Amino acid sequence: MEEKVVVRAEEAVVTRKIADCRAYPSESNCTLTITGEEEEVVRAASEHAASVHGHEDGPELRAQIRAELEDEKAAV
Repeated sequence: MEEKVVVRAEEAVVTRKIADCRAYPSESNCTLTITGEEEEVVRAASEHAASVHGHEDGPELRAQIRAELEDEKAAV
């Protein structure tokens, strides 16, 4: 007998996160915004911060980025 698993729509939704360089002053006046699932955004934002802004990629930078992420606003 096959068991069926039912997942309610609200349980399946993953809150997307945003990292927005415009929120932080920089010499380059960077306008990059990265949106996605939390781990994707932290990885991409830390790589961007290292390659473009000269930060050292590591656990401290990733923790700082994670703490500053915002939830994506739902499209209307």
